[in-house]
Amino acid sequence: MRLVAEGLAALRGDRMVFRNISFIVSSGHALLLQGPNGSGKTTLLRVIAGLLGLMAGRLRLLDSEDRPLTDENRDRSLHFIGHQDLIRSQLRVDETLRFHAALLGADARGIDGALEAWGLAPFADMSAGLLSAGQRRRLSLARLSLQYRPLWLLDEPLVAVDAATRARLNAACAKHLESGGLIAVASHEPFLVHARTLSLGYTT
Repeated sequence: MRLVAEGLAALRGDRMVFRNISFIVSSGHALLLQGPNGSGKTTLLRVIAGLLGLMAGRLRLLDSEDRPLTDENRDRSLHFIGHQDLIRSQLRVDETLRFHAALLGADARGIDGALEAWGLAPFADMSAGLLSAGQRRRLSLARLSLQYRPLWLLDEPLVAVDAATRARLNAACAKHLESGGLIAVASHEPFLVHARTLSLGYTT
């Protein structure tokens, strides 16, 4: 699988947030997006996820035979973890993952493994509204373990996390890349080994 971007340009409101962005990310590789706040990192991830349109350029997600995926197949091929956790406080931790498993079409039997992988098993029956910021972030990231999808889009995944969670995320990303997955991540802190860095800046 390959993610191919050619001459991308996007607006936020009436301001050009980035332009002339081109890159190729192939299976087993990662793209690290860096730049100051407001430089377009989140916008670019949302464009890749199909949540925002482009003003110019072409973006393609290609299968193993270099055929473009349809919008429906693209949506089924990616995980998008935004910088906001968007967790329903009234649901328990295990109920939250059960909800996401249903959305993803994942086997609910994988929930226990996801809880264990992200250190959430002791909090499974706790209301998500009682979790700390770091625990909530882990709960968001646990969606990655519910079902395999080749393209991970991660927006500031290290916000509010401790060293143990950073290690878990590093291990999960390394395993994903070894299996042939792709990762595009926006982060002020570099943490992916051998990731290609794409620096975004303000456009005047």
